[in-house]
Amino acid sequence: MNTPGRNSPYTYAEAGVSIDAGNALVRAIAPLAKATARPGATSELGGFGGFFDPKAAGYSDPLLVAANDGVGTKLKLAIEHDRHDTVGIDLVAMCVNDLIVQGAEPLFFLDYFATGKLENGIAERVIAGIADGCKQAGCALIGGETAEMPGMYAAGDYDLAGFCVGAVERGEQLTGDKVAPGHVLLGIASSGVHSNGFSLVRRLAADKGWRLDRPALFDPETLLIDALIAPTRIYVAALLPLVRAGKIDALAHITGGGLLENIPRVLPEGAHAVIDADAWEQPRLMAFLQAQGAIEPGEMARTFNCGTGMVLAVTPELAREVAADLEANGETVTRIGEVIEGPRGCTVRGSADAWSAREAWEARHLA
Repeated sequence: MNTPGRNSPYTYAEAGVSIDAGNALVRAIAPLAKATARPGATSELGGFGGFFDPKAAGYSDPLLVAANDGVGTKLKLAIEHDRHDTVGIDLVAMCVNDLIVQGAEPLFFLDYFATGKLENGIAERVIAGIADGCKQAGCALIGGETAEMPGMYAAGDYDLAGFCVGAVERGEQLTGDKVAPGHVLLGIASSGVHSNGFSLVRRLAADKGWRLDRPALFDPETLLIDALIAPTRIYVAALLPLVRAGKIDALAHITGGGLLENIPRVLPEGAHAVIDADAWEQPRLMAFLQAQGAIEPGEMARTFNCGTGMVLAVTPELAREVAADLEANGETVTRIGEVIEGPRGCTVRGSADAWSAREAWEARHLA
């Protein structure tokens, strides 16, 4: 970078910000955003904000529901190993999965991408992933912000945040108030670690000297980095018809806090979730993480999704029908527990054969 003399004219570019690079990025991503268009979303990228018309989306008296999130330290793995193409899917997934648990259909999404210097192609790859996630979720990418901030980030680093708004017709929102003792808990399989627990994953990788660019011990067909970076599953398309049909009484997105702390968030007072860890096979990736860190089963249950990315509370008479419907939509569904009478909270228990335990175990969390 040239250093201006005392009386030389300063430019923004010499300070490290390229307006031309920003404009080129907007031109590159405009077709990606346009490909996510849906009824209600009509505005083009480039304005000061994006418009959305809920009536054009088919709503008569909607409640709006908003969610925002990031991807966490999973981004460091993406940056260090040139895996920029799917973290955008993670970003969308973390937001839209939080909306569907309220009964809301995701309508539109905005992203925030911040970096020290716009690197050729990296931002476009990230935003292409965001557009892909939006298409999977059925929401429109109607805007965002790309911030180039020299001195704020180390070379090559960037950060991501996402903001999503959804809608649900008044009176149809999911609040969990219908859940009662006797409800069945169904679990939908996750696609991997999703986007929580990566500070522990990265600590293990450093301490144990993992070679992330080599085939995984538990899957010789997959590089370890690719197993870890697999994008968060988006459950919206499979769940929305069932939510609208009134067949699901509560949904819990299993994020930070794992099974133990997320399920109680959708339970009323007097309802306690009991999860049977023997009900599903522990994914090999989860078994690998647990073995590498000698992690106790209870710590697994409050740190990772443990192979279950979404939990549904349904009445016993609807459990089989709901599971069959989800499986027809490509999901893997298991009956993982039930709701009993007790203090609002969750208990995860397993036998000595579950999750590499040395003896029968139980972990409990009260909300």
